[in-house]
Formats: sequence, C-alpha cells, structure tokens
Amino acid sequence: MRHSRGLILFVLMTALLAIASTTAATPPAKRPNIVFLLADDLGWTNLRCFGSDFYETPHLDRFAQSGMKFTNAYSACTVCSPTRASIMTGMYPARLHLTDFIAGQNRPFAKLQIPDWNKGLDLSYITIAEALRDAGYRTAQIGKWHLNHAGRNAAEYGPTAHGFDSEIDKPRGTKGYILPPGGNPDGESKSEYLTDYLTDKAVAFIDDAKDAPFFLYFAYHVPHTPIEGRADLVAEFTKKVRADAIHNNPIYAAMVASLDQSVGRVLERLDRHGIADNTLVIFTSDNGGLTQRYGKHDGFTENLPLRRGKGSAYEGGVRIPAIVRWPGVTAAGSVCDEPIMTTDYYPTLLEVTSVAGDATHNKSLDGKSITPLLRDPTSTLHRDLYWHYPHYHAGGDSPYSAIRSGPWKLIEFHENNGVELYNLTDDLGEQHDLAASMPDRVALLRDKLHAWREQMQAQMPTPNPNYDPARAAHVGRGTGD
Repeated sequence: MRHSRGLILFVLMTALLAIASTTAATPPAKRPNIVFLLADDLGWTNLRCFGSDFYETPHLDRFAQSGMKFTNAYSACTVCSPTRASIMTGMYPARLHLTDFIAGQNRPFAKLQIPDWNKGLDLSYITIAEALRDAGYRTAQIGKWHLNHAGRNAAEYGPTAHGFDSEIDKPRGTKGYILPPGGNPDGESKSEYLTDYLTDKAVAFIDDAKDAPFFLYFAYHVPHTPIEGRADLVAEFTKKVRADAIHNNPIYAAMVASLDQSVGRVLERLDRHGIADNTLVIFTSDNGGLTQRYGKHDGFTENLPLRRGKGSAYEGGVRIPAIVRWPGVTAAGSVCDEPIMTTDYYPTLLEVTSVAGDATHNKSLDGKSITPLLRDPTSTLHRDLYWHYPHYHAGGDSPYSAIRSGPWKLIEFHENNGVELYNLTDDLGEQHDLAASMPDRVALLRDKLHAWREQMQAQMPTPNPNYDPARAAHVGRGTGD
C-alpha cells in the first residue's frame, strides 16, 4: 500500500513538474503596439476608398484592404477639441463639459448665451495614454493636441501632463504648413512641409520604441485650414482637375495626398521592423470636412452624399472615415456597418492590451469596446449614440443636441426648441424631415435625449440678455479653430 501511494505521489509530482516546465518554456503573449492616426477635418468621403472621385489615397486604400472599414463611424462632436477629449478619456464631451473647440467662438449678440464650459482637459481624468504608460507602454504624441487650457501654461496641461512620455508638434516659427528655412535639417524626408516633418518624428519614435510595447498617437494637422499643400503635389493635382468631379480642389487634394503618404511611411516602418503583425493600427478623423463658413460655401471640400460639414448638426459634421487593422483578428478587406464613435477607442484599447486602467475612471466610460466588431463585423453593440453642442460655429448650425437610435436620427435645435427626424437608412442625405408625420417616434427619441442630457449633467445654453437680431451673426474677439 505504501509503495502504491509513493508511486502515485511520484507520478503526480512528475506531471506537475512537466506542466511547470512547459509553462516556463512558453513565453507570455507579447502585448500589441498601438498606432492611432487622427486626421483633422477629414470628411467621410475624402478618401478614395470611401468614395472620393478626385483625391488619391493609395496607401490608405491598401490599408483598408488589409483591415476593417467602418461605414458608420462618428466623431463625438462636430468640432475637434471635444472629439480629441473623447478619444483620450472615453467619455462624451457633454460629461466632460468640454463641448467646443478651444478656445471657442464668441457670438455676443446671438439669441442664446453659451454655458461656461471647460476650455481644456482637466488633469483629473486618466487618459488612455496614462493607462497604457502605467502598464509599461512607451507613449508618444506627435502633432496637434488642442486640449490645453486656454490662457494657462501649456506645459501644465499638454500631452506630457496627460501620460505621454514625449510630445512633438510644429517647430517654432512655422507659418501654416511651411516650416521656417532649415526647419527640418535632420529629417529623413528633407522636406519643409509640416506633415512630412511630423512623419519623420513619428517613424523615428517607432525606430526607437520597436522592441517594447508602445502607443503612438499621431494627430495630423491636415487637411485643416489654411488650405496649403506641398508645392509638387499641388502642381500634380492641378493637372488632374475635372469639372465633373465632386471633389475638385487641387490644393486640398495635395493635403490629402500628403496625409496618405505619411500613413504609408508609418505602415512601412512597422513592416521594416517586423512588428506590423503585433500592432493595432487605427485611422480616423476628428470631425467632418469643412464645407462652409459664415453661411457661404468655401470650396474646400465636399462630404456628399452627406448633408453639410464641420460645425453642423447633420451627418456631414460628425460621420467620419475609420479603418482598423488588428492582425490575426480583423479580416482583410472586411466592412462593418455598425455605428461606432470616438468614445469607443478607450475601452477598446484597454481590452486589446489587457490593461485594467483606473477603476474609478472606467466607471464613467461612455464608449463601448468595439472588439466584438473587429472579430465579427456583423455583430452589434446594442446602444444609442448622442451629441451635445451648446455652441455656435462659423461653419454650421446654432446650438443643438442629437440622438441616433438604429436608423433614426433626431436633432433638437435649442434656439427654437424645434426638432428634425430622419431615417438614415432611407435618407442618408437628411433631405426629408419626418418629425411632423411621426410624433410618437419624435416623443420617444426626445425623451431619451433629455434623459441622457440629465445623466450627463450637460450644460445648456440660456437666453442671451444682449440678444440683437440685427447683430446675431457678429463674431466677437476670442475666436479660434
């Protein structure tokens, strides 16, 4: 009996040692790198793979063929700073009370007075960069930040104060997109165009960080105003202008081309170092393309078939291109029609990297992880999407809130408390307002919208005691974009 027990014990110990040896010999899965590429004011149809009939984006087109394209991707706001804050925090701009571009637009005689909103991202929020850095990721921010507190020391609220190990933006003295003479002496591109300069810095970071998990947040300035392309690309597209094309601005086309070339260089650098298969790459925009200012069409770009553009309550202001490639997960050339929003990237990156993040911050996340969609583009997230913009904008509408629920979109304009209702499946261009004919649907969606605003403690505009109809469109000092 003793001999049998000893034999059994010996066999068990041998098995346990074998398991332990196998476990020790199998290294843990390497955490994926993250590259987040954010265009500025790039409209939904401003890439060839999203329908442009003039702009050329071969690198982004190939990228889309290697990953997943989202046809119903949205920015959390119709202007940039709030959307950037939503990416950094995973929260709605309404919750953050950061609801306009910093420092906003002053309309002293408009019908409504805008609320006293947060003109910067407070340090109390745990950004996605902080969450990843605290879990061992190297973090870098390249390009436009636009979340500093207006009128305060930029260093106190800049990227390095929000979890980035390093930050690089345009060199001092840069005018628009043209660097000062000699502004890029060490860059591999030898170019003095801003997009090329920033790309030099981005690929240099990849070179340096390739052996450790890293998070690169590359926030482009293009194709935001001023509309200023690289000279050789402007000349090239000037020869290609077609009168029958919806997109026909050669300077804007040159800016989009420089963006595309930059993305190509970043993706090539991942391939060069053999890390592309362990890198999640996200490409998207902060809001729709700018199509008009002060009520006049500016000729920069078009978002057709969507209505209007940046600053607007309509789809052209918030529907944006989005492409995600997660090797081994996303099927090459796949397309997902499920609505997603920039608030979703925070929880997605936590899940992809297996980083827990901050428990207190995570309780207030408004986004949902899109990893189920990355694995199966036909799955659904079962939720509504919301917008709240209690401001005026030179390119768009008066203050509004909106909800998208399934195919339905309801917009509530605060100047007159009027509502508009659209079925986006049947009417993508929002040309047929159904509010008058569907009062029950309006009531349901309006109740949802109001309940959400209350939950967010959203700041509302109030009647302006200085309202002057004759001067309502007047823009005072303190504007910027």
